Amino acid sequence: MPIRRPADIRSSEITDEALYRDRRSFIRQAAGIAAAGLVAPSLLAACDRGRTAASEEPAPDDALTPFEDVTTYNNFYEFGTGKGDPAKHAGSLRVRPWTVTVEGEVAKPGVYDVDELIRLFPPEERVYRLRCVEAWSMVIPWLGFPLENLLKRVEPTGQARFVEFTTLHDPEQMPGQKRRVLDWPYREGLRLDEAMHPLAILSVGLYGRMLLPQNGAPIRLVVPWKYGFKSIKSIVRIRLVNRQPVNTWQASAPNEYGFYANVNPAVDHPRWTQKRERRLGEFRHRPTLPFNGYADEVGRLYTGMDLRRNF
Repeated sequence: MPIRRPADIRSSEITDEALYRDRRSFIRQAAGIAAAGLVAPSLLAACDRGRTAASEEPAPDDALTPFEDVTTYNNFYEFGTGKGDPAKHAGSLRVRPWTVTVEGEVAKPGVYDVDELIRLFPPEERVYRLRCVEAWSMVIPWLGFPLENLLKRVEPTGQARFVEFTTLHDPEQMPGQKRRVLDWPYREGLRLDEAMHPLAILSVGLYGRMLLPQNGAPIRLVVPWKYGFKSIKSIVRIRLVNRQPVNTWQASAPNEYGFYANVNPAVDHPRWTQKRERRLGEFRHRPTLPFNGYADEVGRLYTGMDLRRNF
């Protein structure tokens, strides 16, 4: 969901000008805070190798959400159900070492260290909107790489039709998992063609820094045309399957949360409207856009589908 088209963009266009006036300045400053553990050296090197390209300036209404809001107002029930709980409690999460298992209907299954993924697929900076089902949204400069890059590497078989993602299950590190508010571990899924769309990325950072635990460190999914709960955090397993997986929220409340979860202002949540949204940091509400504003890019994936029934 780039605010522009899904092209790569200059880091100077998407990061806070006060912190990063150009790419080389960002690298120098980030190297200084790497020692404090805010930026992984491997991520710095990969970002420096990442492709960049010029593009149009973002629309004025799509100003970046302040970093403080992005990192202190979160849904991550593994650390508590309150919006401020993840920032308070996620410090218990150990993000290194960390591996992601890719298995199922693939010719080349494997276990990847997250730093290996960063080396294999140098992250690019992309400005994406992320909209929550509770009618609030953010605009975030993510660091990541297309999910399709990893999927192509493992070579899906002809039986692969869906991709299932699983979050870490460790109640000692994720104290919210000690409560049965959901059926742990958290699971999400995409249709294979959705997962292979270039807008779907695996993110390892935001605002020029590695992901903080409350934002889904060390690696998470970002699917910008869907509601935020689809963008599963702290992934440890990716499994390609033949049958549609049952997602955590779908299992918990099937009348409220469907498999697709495409942003659709014409389909209200049973307990609130989805026609309008509010950006964090703003007071005014704005109309919700179909597919979160990415209809031109992803609408073809759902040709002929009843998007009220397939919500």
